[in-house]
Amino acid sequence: MNLPLTKKNILLGVTGGIAAYKSAELVRGLIKKNAVVRVAMTESAARFVTPLTFEVLSQNRVYMDMWEGDPKEIDHVTVAGESDVFIIAPATANTIGKISHGLADNLLTNLFLAFKGPVMICPSMNSNMYLNPAVQENLQILRERNTHLMEPDFGELACGDEGIGRMPDPDNIIQALECLLKKTGELSGKKVMITAGPTREFSDPVRFLSNPSSGKMGYALAEAAVARGAEVTLISGPSQLPKPAGSQVIHTVSADEMNHAVIDHIEGMDIAIMAAAVSDYKPASCQHEKIKKNREKLSMDLELTPDILDGLGKRNNGLFLVGFAAETGDLIENMKDKMLRKNCSLMVGNLVNSSHGGFGSDNNEIVIMGRGNGQVDKLPRMTKRQAAEKIFDRIVEEIKQ
Repeated sequence: MNLPLTKKNILLGVTGGIAAYKSAELVRGLIKKNAVVRVAMTESAARFVTPLTFEVLSQNRVYMDMWEGDPKEIDHVTVAGESDVFIIAPATANTIGKISHGLADNLLTNLFLAFKGPVMICPSMNSNMYLNPAVQENLQILRERNTHLMEPDFGELACGDEGIGRMPDPDNIIQALECLLKKTGELSGKKVMITAGPTREFSDPVRFLSNPSSGKMGYALAEAAVARGAEVTLISGPSQLPKPAGSQVIHTVSADEMNHAVIDHIEGMDIAIMAAAVSDYKPASCQHEKIKKNREKLSMDLELTPDILDGLGKRNNGLFLVGFAAETGDLIENMKDKMLRKNCSLMVGNLVNSSHGGFGSDNNEIVIMGRGNGQVDKLPRMTKRQAAEKIFDRIVEEIKQ
C-alpha cells in the first residue's frame, strides 16, 4: 500500500529559531517515510544548524542564497514547482510577518510566494511573542488564505519560561502532514452545514438565557471540513472567534434565528453537524423595557425553543446527520438514546462537568457513536481541532460503508 509520504517531494523551510535543531530530526523522520526532502534555510537559521547537517540528512542540496545555482534557472520558481507540499518549521515571528504581508527578501520567502500547493506553518517562539496581537493578526491572515497552521506546544521554552510557543515534536508534525496529504480533497463536491456556539434568549433588552459555549468546536469542524475540500456553511451563534477560512458564515443570535437559518440552507446539503449549544428554553415573552430590580423574587414563564436537530432528523432524506450530546453523567446511554430519538447517523458526546474539556476550553475528550455499526470510539483528551479531524475521519468511514 502506498503511504501518504512515499515519493512525495517535501520542501522544508527552516528559519532562525532555537527550535531549528528539531528540524534535523524532522528531515530524518521524513526520509524514513520515503519522502524526498529539500531544505531551504534563512541566514539566521544557519547560525543554529549548519546547512551541511541538512545536506547529509536529506542527501540533497540546501537552498539559501537567491544568487547561487544554475543561472539558467530561477531557484525559487523551479524548486517551488517541483514540490508537493511546503512546511516551514520552525516559523519565527519575523518570517510569519513577512509571508503574511507578501514580503520576499530572501529565498525562503520567495519560495512561499511562488508555491501553489498546500503549506503548513509551525510557529515557534517565546510565549509573549506568540501571543502578541501583531503576531496573532499575521497568523489569522495566513489562516484566511487556507494556510495550515500547526499550533505550538505548551511547555518549557529556551528562555527558561513556561508557556505556549514550543515547536511540536517532529513525529507529530509528520503525522499532521500525513493527514493533510491524505485528506486533501477527501470531501470535494460535498456540501457541509455546521452549527456552532450558543444561542441567546432575551427576557428584556439587556438580559438573556444562554450557556458558556464559545463556538470553538464548531469552528474547528468548519476548518477541518474546508481542509478536506468541502463547501462549508457555518451557522454561528454569538462568538468572538475569527471566521474560519473558506467557509460561508451566517450569524444568528436566538434559537429561532438559528432554526430559520438551518431550514433556509439545508437544501442540497450532504452532511449536517449540529455542534451548537442551543438553549432548550426561552422566556415566554420579552419585555420591551429593562426589568427593574424592585422585588425580592421574580418568576418567569419559559417555553421550549425549536428542536433543530429533531427537525432535521424527521426530514432526513439521505442527509448524514451528526448530533452532539453534552452531558453531566451516563454519557453513553444518553448519547444512544438521543441518537435514536433524533434519527442521527452519528453522535458525538462529552462530559461537561469534569476536567475532560467542553464549554470554552481549547481541549475536549469526546466519544463518537455510530448508528450503522454501533461502534463506540472513546478518544483521549486532545485539542478541539484534533477532535474535529477525528470526527471527520469517522464521518468519511461511515459514508463509505
